[in-house]
Amino acid sequence: MRVLLTRLSSLGDIVHTLPLAAALRDAGHTVAWVVEPEYLPLLAGGSSIDRIVTAPTRRWRAGPLGPSTLVGIRATRDEIRRFGPDAALDPQGLVKSAVWGWLAGTGRRIGFARGWRREAAAGLFYSETVQPPPEARHVIDLNLSLLAALEIEPPWGGQPDARSLFAHLRPAGSGVREAPVVLLPGSGSRRKTWPAARFVDLARRCAGEGIPVVVAWGPGEKDVADLVARAAGPGVETAPPTALVELAEVLAGSAAVVGGDTGPLHLAAALGVPAVGIYFATDPVRNGPRGSRVCVVRDAVDASGPTAEAVMAALADILRSASG
Repeated sequence: MRVLLTRLSSLGDIVHTLPLAAALRDAGHTVAWVVEPEYLPLLAGGSSIDRIVTAPTRRWRAGPLGPSTLVGIRATRDEIRRFGPDAALDPQGLVKSAVWGWLAGTGRRIGFARGWRREAAAGLFYSETVQPPPEARHVIDLNLSLLAALEIEPPWGGQPDARSLFAHLRPAGSGVREAPVVLLPGSGSRRKTWPAARFVDLARRCAGEGIPVVVAWGPGEKDVADLVARAAGPGVETAPPTALVELAEVLAGSAAVVGGDTGPLHLAAALGVPAVGIYFATDPVRNGPRGSRVCVVRDAVDASGPTAEAVMAALADILRSASG
């Protein structure tokens, strides 16, 4: 069977969809994936994905009625039709993702039942829906529950594996002390952002133990990264600008990565890097990092999250485990 996946963005959500693609391929199906162009490098080396179709919906929304937008939509539709999917799975649950199976004329268009998808209107483009079972609590398992519609037993508890996607990178998480700890002070949501002052405290604690620190940043996050690096002092520096591949290189070359519920943290975990997740505004049972070397520091009481001391203790434990 030829199966179309429609998960256009964002980084963490794409990482959490990798086990679904792997399960489809393991079941013997051919997989195509529709994604925003900026995430193409994340999927291009994947052994579970046979074809990647890019859909620059963000650019199209800036000029929805422009001739280039209409040409682009038709081109994407035609590329999906050439793939000829027998079924389309939409783990994203948005109109902009659900519409592609319908535009391509795919007979089976499968998404989540109402109340489980992000936009109710996405259901207008489905031919059938799936109600996730109670055991599907993590977003990865929610994605995997769509497999039931294709009579595939979901591999509950699956972990994203991005190592083959970036096989050319340095081996990740060697535990060598000279490798830096990478801090991720930015977040896509203010409510999920651990205070910069606590990142400064954590960076100073690392530097005090002789552990070099690199503060990574994404769009709109350089100011806070520079603030953390300056305030923390010697042994702490700001990372250079990074596109997706360069970000993966920074993460893969680190001793460990520390951050909140954000895409780069999930990518680090999928690369096999020791990762410490700081959670207080979101539920790690649903959104926590999954990988062979991850831990979560959670504080649902303090609105600002766990203390730097608690995070440092978790980081020290995971560094010891990585080097042992």
